[in-house]
Amino acid sequence: MSESSQIVMIVGSNRPGSSSKRIADLLIPIYASYGETLKVLDLSDLPQTMFSPNAYSEKPEELKDFTEAVLGSKGLLVLTPEYNGSMSGVLKYFIDMLPFPESFEHRPVAFIGVAAGIWGGLRAVEHLQGVFGYRNAFVYPNRVFLARVFEHFKDIQKFEAGLEYQLLKEQARGFSAFCDAITEMKRKLL
Repeated sequence: MSESSQIVMIVGSNRPGSSSKRIADLLIPIYASYGETLKVLDLSDLPQTMFSPNAYSEKPEELKDFTEAVLGSKGLLVLTPEYNGSMSGVLKYFIDMLPFPESFEHRPVAFIGVAAGIWGGLRAVEHLQGVFGYRNAFVYPNRVFLARVFEHFKDIQKFEAGLEYQLLKEQARGFSAFCDAITEMKRKLL
């Protein structure tokens, strides 16, 4: 499958009305301001057939659009909540269901952690970095951690004027350039 010009954002929660999804909605115009189209993969839209014990050996047809989006992306932005000191179970399971090794091999990936606590999903992101490193992804080093995420929605204008929002914008600009550089490198070398 050929590389696309889209960055794909994986929203790492399947909880309805999640903070992760609300943050994802704020990221779309940020990336658009840098000329990027963000395709959002909301794990709450995963097909229930994926959770069948047979899904490991025979991938459900309904999972195809999710898989193709990942395989066709020029980069992945993973927005993860922190659940019990790590990523959500549904995010890990989704990763496990994707084709190996081509889903992440030499693919740029960036991380945003969100949490109700003061560390902003740090542990979840660090666990994900290990998984994606194992799968030979090109990990973008500028991570963003959104602490006390529920506070951000009480006053969106205050959030948009604050440091964390500026960090999201800086990450978007840098990750866009990183994806373009990796795409060019792969065109020349791989």
